[in-house]
Amino acid sequence: MGFSTTHLIIFLVIIIVIFGTKKLRNIGSDLGGAVKGFKDGMKDGTDKPADAPAAATQQVASSASAAKETIDVEAKTKA
Repeated sequence: MGFSTTHLIIFLVIIIVIFGTKKLRNIGSDLGGAVKGFKDGMKDGTDKPADAPAAATQQVASSASAAKETIDVEAKTKA
């Protein structure tokens, strides 16, 4: 007792009527983008984007400025 071709066609027609072709197209493109992103993430990591060194430099600079503003509470209590 499986699905026949007629059952599948009726099911697809009902899905198209409920969601509409535009929403189904968007879902398909989102799913494709997710699969592509997953495959890119699973790569070896040898291909690094060109923006990575610039982003790392900005992060180090922002953490250095944050360190200047940080107050060491333990140092005040020990003295």
